[in-house]
Formats: sequence, structure tokens, C-alpha cells
Amino acid sequence: MERRVPVATHWGSFVAVVDSGRLVRIEPRPDDPAPSPIGPGMVTAADDSARVLRPAVRRGWLNGEPRTPGAARGSDAFVEVSWDQAITLVSEELRRVRAQHGNSAVFGGSYGWASAGRFHNAQGQLHRFLALDGGYTGSRNTYSTAALEVILPHVIGGHPWSHQSRMPMWDAIAGNCELVVAFGGLALKNSQINPGGLVKHRTQELLRRCRAAGVRFVNISPLRSDVAGFADAEWLPVIPGTDTAAMLGMAHTMLVNGWHDEDFLRRCCTGFDRFAAYLTGELDGVRKDAAWAAKITGIGADVLVDLARRLTTRRSLIMVNYAVQRGDHGEQPVWMSVVLAAMAGSLGRPGCGWGTGYATMDATGVAEDRAFVASVPAVANPVPDFIPVARIADTLLHPGEVIDYDGRRLTLPELRLIYWCGGNPFHHHQDLHRLTRAWQLPDTVVVHEAWWNTTAKFADIVLPVATSLERDDFAAGFSDPHLIAMPKVREPAGESRTDHAIFAALAARLGFEREFTESRSEIGWVRHLYEQTREKLGEAAALPGFDDFWRSSTVELPASTGPYPGSFESLRADPQRFPLTTPSGRIEIFSEEIDSFGYDDCAGHPKWFEPAEWLRAGLSDRFPLHLISNQPASRLHSQYDNGGHSLGSKIRGREPATINPSDAAARGIESGMIVRVYNDRGSCLAGVILSDDVMPGVVQLSTGAWWDPVEPGQSGTLDRHGNPNVLTADRPCSRLSQGPSALSALVDVERHDGPVPDVLAFAPPRLVPPERMIQFPPSGTPLDIRQGRAYVAGP
Repeated sequence: MERRVPVATHWGSFVAVVDSGRLVRIEPRPDDPAPSPIGPGMVTAADDSARVLRPAVRRGWLNGEPRTPGAARGSDAFVEVSWDQAITLVSEELRRVRAQHGNSAVFGGSYGWASAGRFHNAQGQLHRFLALDGGYTGSRNTYSTAALEVILPHVIGGHPWSHQSRMPMWDAIAGNCELVVAFGGLALKNSQINPGGLVKHRTQELLRRCRAAGVRFVNISPLRSDVAGFADAEWLPVIPGTDTAAMLGMAHTMLVNGWHDEDFLRRCCTGFDRFAAYLTGELDGVRKDAAWAAKITGIGADVLVDLARRLTTRRSLIMVNYAVQRGDHGEQPVWMSVVLAAMAGSLGRPGCGWGTGYATMDATGVAEDRAFVASVPAVANPVPDFIPVARIADTLLHPGEVIDYDGRRLTLPELRLIYWCGGNPFHHHQDLHRLTRAWQLPDTVVVHEAWWNTTAKFADIVLPVATSLERDDFAAGFSDPHLIAMPKVREPAGESRTDHAIFAALAARLGFEREFTESRSEIGWVRHLYEQTREKLGEAAALPGFDDFWRSSTVELPASTGPYPGSFESLRADPQRFPLTTPSGRIEIFSEEIDSFGYDDCAGHPKWFEPAEWLRAGLSDRFPLHLISNQPASRLHSQYDNGGHSLGSKIRGREPATINPSDAAARGIESGMIVRVYNDRGSCLAGVILSDDVMPGVVQLSTGAWWDPVEPGQSGTLDRHGNPNVLTADRPCSRLSQGPSALSALVDVERHDGPVPDVLAFAPPRLVPPERMIQFPPSGTPLDIRQGRAYVAGP
């Protein structure tokens, strides 16, 4: 008999249909106006051949073999072992590394997105476990928004994400704004996602409401499709990486014509005079006028002048999307967008001014905040060491090196054990060949994974983890006003366990099980977190008891109310009474603090810095196309690349690459062909889509295809599947944030006329039966990486 079970994911809420324990299909909720197609595609992946079904250990690591060809991470066979053996190996290796190298030699590498649940949060579980075990080296910031997270507290104050509740909401935009200028666009494909889940996708509906209200949109992006067709946006194709120059050209136009908001700049900002001296060329002899900007950006000078006029004469909103800060000097377009909004005269007015990340997550611009919801309790990390998130390869390759970060000097620690849980570094990191070289250096890599993706294949110990469909939990999305029950849809595949169960077993071996579990079962934890939330919200929410919630599946939370700390409307009304938390209490157009750092790649005010790779660089003679490696429409990052929706988007099994017909014709390329995309860092195969939605000189290839190298570990080897991060540079965007610069990359494309290799991304590695292969040393014998941990009898 069929059973219907609620499902919550980062891409929405669904209903799973189960028959006799078998997952039959996943359906959208009937009340979701724009459900994501990723959800139904999860069925394909639930039991595919890529599932990790038993604990597995890399053969060469198990024997303590040197890292020789055929025995290196990424190319070795795996030995399946029992859970008892796996827990022994991991716990003993944690003991050894801590005893010999200290707690900072352990890196806790979770990156968040694994599950929408409040309890089964991979990052929270891993960090809690490692902190209770003595501490670990962690990471700071995100690959998505590292530059933004570091620069905004300097410019507008608050914590790195406080801007989310200080920006205009879509309803206010529809009711008050006349002109929206979107740098990096408003790609609705990204609004499928909301951290922690959501009940109803509303961004598309609200964008339509704005257009119906008469709001005009300008899309400044290399991709016309970065704004939905129904918005009827004016498209200004811009040379990638030059958004800051376009903003400077408009700012100069406002200044010299006297169009800028002098009152707001004087009362609510600091440092405008020093920035104005840069605009006019007083500091460096270069006027940043519209003609100067046109030569850099490819947007006509008259177009920039007209846009500057419209921004200052209409109720306007300047949006900057996350993509524009994922490149060289990524702090500059974010900082400059705030300055441009301050000059334009609408900052701090209802529905107008400035915002970032619209349509990147569904909740952005939909709701300001959400009531308190309990999550896995954090434990203070006794180890103070951390690295900027995108500097993992640098840390492995250059331990002891000192780098700059936001006014500090950081010494990169020597990492001997990597524990990765809930993420895929071989998806989101840049220059995967460099990462591969770095990944061979630590003693041990432990990974929790549900599927044999690239990260699992590059691990030493792989522990099979249950998916979000295979555990009890509840979800609460970022700024989404609902709690959503997540009862287990089915039993875990094979011998999979939850992350919590794995860490509880390890904690028992290491002597702190009670501290880790607090003597609660998993469903006991879920009940406890729900009741904590219910108690905290009290009468304001009047939530039902847990059992009633579990039966009803969804309850609504009260919305928070503003004004929020750092409100631009409050600042405009009375900057003395409502100062920001910047050193001056005002918007810092010039930052004395950043200026004091003395960085040559991030000055005391926003500034144009030429990217290392862009279409005006000398390197463009060899690689004349700019690579846009944006977020995919068919999955979340690399999650469910093996799902039905993502597989259906492939071209002959490869990730699609979109290029302009004129660039294709010059290379003899036709739609549907397999091509090789390449530069000096690497190459990959992709299937071609031709579209004039991509400006000439640009190729768009989304991230997230599971990396599929022909010769793993071999520098420059071909990727069969279409992962653009074999092509992107592992180069910090600046010394201030040390963020990634993935969108500053030049490539070329050519026909692939030879034999097309099969895609093996979803094939498991060679697995060796345990009964033939493994014999553990006698109980109690110390396990040492230099002596080997077991004795392998077979080939």
C-alpha cells in the first residue's frame, strides 16, 4: 500500500510516495507555485550504482604503502570493511594525529549544504564532535560570498549577513521603486534554493508583481538569461570582471553633473571627498568618466551617462549579485555598488537603494528574518587556528606560510588529517589539478558520503552515510516562516548510518559519548530541538506539541518585525540617533581601517583593479573566451548530479556549455557537438548549446558536474564530464578576504573530433571483497601509518 511522507530539501518541500519500503516517486507540494524539478529527480539517485553501501578503506592507505602510481588517492582500489573495523581505524588515527602533531593538525572540512534538517546538519555534527575531541582547524567564510562577507562589515557595519534584513523586500520594491539596475542579473534558476528549505517558492511571483507594477529592470551581465524574459529587462552586455569600472563611470557622471545626493553623502557617509578625488583623477591622473569606463566594459559611454541620469532621477535600486564578487578583486564591485547607491539618492528610501543576492536564494527579498529555531548545539573549538575557506590547497601545499586576511596575519597550519563531512571540495574548489596535488599530502582523509563522488574516490576512509530521505528530522529554512517535519521516508541503503550515529560510535571509542549524545536518541534530539523552539517562542507562536507537529507536517512561525539594526532608512532619518556599527557610525566610502592594512590589492576606497584574466588581458591572444562558471539550474552545486533532472540536462552525458553562435561558427562548432574547453590549467569535454543569450567572447559552463579525470592525479589530464573547475584559477581575489576568484578565467574551445571517452563519474571505484583481502593486527596492537594497519593477502 502506498504511503505519502513529507520531504524537506534545500530546493523545496515535496511529498514522497513509498510502496512497501520502496521509493516510488517524489511529488511537489500542491501549494508551491514554482516547485523545483530537482526534487522529483532524487528518485533516480536513491538506489543507483554509485551508492556507498559499506565502509571502505583505500587499499594503499590500509597497507601504509607509499603514494605511488596506482596506490594514490583518486586512483586506488578500496577494501570494504566492517563498521567495527572502520570505527577502530578512524578513532585510532584521530588519537595518533592528535598525539603526534597536535589538535590543529586535524581539519574539520564540512561545508554545510548536506541536509536541510536542523539536527542532521553535517557541519554542526562534525564540528561538535571534533571540538569535544580536543579541537580542530576550521575554515572561515564561504566559496559563494567570501569577498562580500569580509568587505560589508567594514562598509556598512553589522555581521557578514546582516544586510539580508536591511535590504528592500520585493513587496516594497513593487510599491515604491521605478528602476532596478542588477549587476550580475537576477537568475531565477538560483531561487530554487533556500538554505534549510522552504514551503513555497515566491521569487518568481514577486518579480512578476514588480514588473506588473511598472518597475523597469536593467540587466548588466554577460548573459541575457540572467533576468527572466517576462521582466522585459534592458540587457547591457558587460565584459566579465568589469562591473566596478561601469559603476565608477556612472559615479563620475553623477559627480560632475551635480546629480549626486550631497545631503546623504554629507550626513550619512564618510570619506566621499577622498573618493571623489580618485574619480576625477586628482589622485592618479586618470578621470574615471563614462568614456574611460566604456573602453573597459564594452558598454557605450552614452549608455552609461543615460543610466546614471535615470538612477538619480527615478526611485531606484542597485542590486549586485554574488557572482560579481567571485573574481579578482571581488570586494570592489560590492563596495562600489553601495557607494553608487549612496550617490544616486535612493538609499534609505522605501523599496529603493541597495541590495545584494536577490534571486540567489528564494528568501532573499521575500522575508526579512525568521523567528528563533533551535539547532545542534555548538561546542566552543579549543583550537584558535582557522584558514579562509578557499585556501585549503595553499594550506596543504605550504604549511607554515604566513598570509594576510582582513588585517590579520595567519600562519597556515600543517594539516595531517582531513575529516570531510557534508561537502564536495572537488566540486567547489578551483584548479582541481592543483587541489589533487595538495590532496596527496596529508596522512589521512576521512569522508562521510552517500555516493561514490569524486571526494569519496579521493579519500582514505569512506563511511556510508544515510541521505536526508533516510533519517528523522525537521527543517526551518532561512527566513522561511515554517517548520517542516522530515520523517524518515525509508530505511538507509545498505549499511549506511547517519552522521550522528557515526560520530556517536567514534565518541564512544574516544571516551566522550555521553558529552556528544547527551544520552539522547536521534528522534529524542529531534523532539528536544523542536520543544526548545516551542519554549523559546512561547505564546508568540503557540506551536503545537511535537506529536501533533509530526502528524501535521508543517507549522507556521511568527515573522520578525523591523526596523532592524543598521537600517538605512533609520540612518537617513537620523544618523546621530541610529549610527551604523562602522568605526565612523556611517557608511564608509573611505575606510581608514582598510587603508591602514596597506594592501596593494584593496585600497581605502573602492577602486578599479585590472583582473589577472579578462578579455583585455594579453593572455586573451591565446585564450580568447571568458569562462562563466555559474551555478547550475539542474542541481544544488554538485548535489544530485546523479539525479534524474541533472542527468536529463546533459548532452551525450556531458555538462552543457553555451556559447555565442558567432564564436561557434569561427571554430566550426555546431549545436550538440562535443567540444574540448581548455587553458593552461586543464581541459574538459562538454556538449554545446548555441545561444545569443551569451555575449560574444564568453562561454558559460555551470559548476557541479562530478569531476571525471581520465588519469586521476595526473596533472593536466582531461576531464570527461565537464567540470569547469579544472579551468579556474586557485588565486585569492585579494589579501583582504582571500576569497575565490573562479570567475576570472580565460579559455578556448575546440571541436572534439576523436573518440569520445565514456563518462565514469557515477561508477564506483574498484572494490575488493573483505574476506579475501583484509586481516587486522591482533586486538590492542597500535595502528601506525608508517607500519601499515592491516596485511593484504590478495592482488
